[in-house]
Amino acid sequence: MYAIRPIRSSDLDALMVLVGQALSGLTTLPPDREVLGRRIQLSEQSFAKDVEKAGAEGYLFVLEDLEIEHIVGICGIEAKTGGYLPFYAYEIKHETHECEQLQVHKNIPILCVHSEHNGPSEICSLFLSPKNRQRGNGRLLSLSRFLFMAEFKNRFEEQVIAEMRGKLDIDGHSPFWEAIAKHFIDMPLEQADFLSVRDKRFIGDLMPKHPIYVPLLPEAAQEVIGEVHANTRPALALLEAQGFHKTELIDIFEAGPIVRSKVEDIYSVKHSRRQAITSIEVVQTEDLCVISNAHLDYRCVLAPLHSDADGVQVDQATADALGLKLGDELRWAPAYPDTQS
Repeated sequence: MYAIRPIRSSDLDALMVLVGQALSGLTTLPPDREVLGRRIQLSEQSFAKDVEKAGAEGYLFVLEDLEIEHIVGICGIEAKTGGYLPFYAYEIKHETHECEQLQVHKNIPILCVHSEHNGPSEICSLFLSPKNRQRGNGRLLSLSRFLFMAEFKNRFEEQVIAEMRGKLDIDGHSPFWEAIAKHFIDMPLEQADFLSVRDKRFIGDLMPKHPIYVPLLPEAAQEVIGEVHANTRPALALLEAQGFHKTELIDIFEAGPIVRSKVEDIYSVKHSRRQAITSIEVVQTEDLCVISNAHLDYRCVLAPLHSDADGVQVDQATADALGLKLGDELRWAPAYPDTQS
């Protein structure tokens, strides 16, 4: 069985191995021991902190194969974007250009640097070992965060975003990066991504301050604006099914879409229920649910569950994985929209 839990300091070596399997794209968790160590430390402090409202907290969760006690995936939530250092993106706006003499009316898209200090929460840092991309593990990694947010709403903003990886060309390069940022930031995209995890100030210092007219960009760069990497399409589809929608914001380096939702409108939040365990025995259903305990010592699994007015029935393996017993409360939501209510 697989289960989600908060990351621990003792997971550092295993996390180094895990993120080393990501050939590219996991920019928030680079294979750097110092950076990862700080992220783990922040996560442990965030879980231990008594929080009244969202601040600089960052939560990391790992997916563990309980049978062999081995980490196979990771995901995270940032309580607030911005804060001490701003959140940067490009905002797609439009300018109207008219000429009555020539009877010309043009609505021209432009890109404006968007920075935000008091931003929404953000789901991030999702990666699953290629060998374990089965049995709904990717879905569990993604949806487990929403049950945590549903249980501890005071720790997060009312809105949440997700930055999706941008589309690359057949050679693995970003046409958008090549067209804009490369001219202002004299380093490879991978290095800029790595530096942005440590300190984003160079983005505000170096990126162009004036609007960029989209039609003046190379066609290859225009075509990838708001598009996702091929490997990211399933993640985007899952989030869209949960109620996320594309915004006018795109990633400032690769032009991938930034999607957004109100926390209360996310399917797994809106349809989650908190109930007591009234029975622990084999569940006679094939419908899978995302099921979590209601503790900051968080656990979450993908398993069958039966619910009625009195409470819920789960099997022994599920109860054990969640650290729960008869009479304890849990939170659950359908793993697939509209399979249960």
